[in-house]
Amino acid sequence: MEKILTVRIAQIDCPALWKLFCSFLLGLICATLPEKSFASSDLGPVFLQAQNSIAPPSGARGLCQKYDWACSKSRKPTDFSKNAFKIVNSVNKKVNARTRSVSDQAQYKKVEVWALPTTRGGDCEDFALLKKRELIKYGIEPTSLFLATVLDKQRRSHAVLVYRSPQGDLVLDNLTNQIKPWRETQYIFLRMQNPKNLKGWVGGFS
Repeated sequence: MEKILTVRIAQIDCPALWKLFCSFLLGLICATLPEKSFASSDLGPVFLQAQNSIAPPSGARGLCQKYDWACSKSRKPTDFSKNAFKIVNSVNKKVNARTRSVSDQAQYKKVEVWALPTTRGGDCEDFALLKKRELIKYGIEPTSLFLATVLDKQRRSHAVLVYRSPQGDLVLDNLTNQIKPWRETQYIFLRMQNPKNLKGWVGGFS
């Protein structure tokens, strides 16, 4: 009875102390709960898992010959330093800010051309290519950077760059400066460079 009275007095006379006590108690409860890996959460896998090999997008045929760095392999052990995400985030924002959006039809009089942006600008896959090149220059491993084609929220054809971080696959998008886990984009992923062989492409994601 005395203990209950003491707690009630603390609750009434000292709200700050009571909140601190509740926070401490909640922490003890959470600490006893079993950990659940994000990788096996109800949202599904945090890494894109392809079911089969697939032909590259029509505009990406010959891409490896045009830009050898776009399909190059890792030449050193992957180093996921604490600064890696800062670099990825910075490059994503800079490319989005400095590159104007121009369609291939307006620039090349063709429906689909995969190329680095010109002084006029570029479209979605051009943004993705430039981001990949810049990130490789900054030391991000080529084998953790994958060009990908998707259907966006309006189910229109779109292209992005996927960065494979230790926490999962993250999407660099010219439509937003926010880097999101692939499942949070609400995009339908169609094709992506094969993580095991960047010269090939894979599809059928789950």
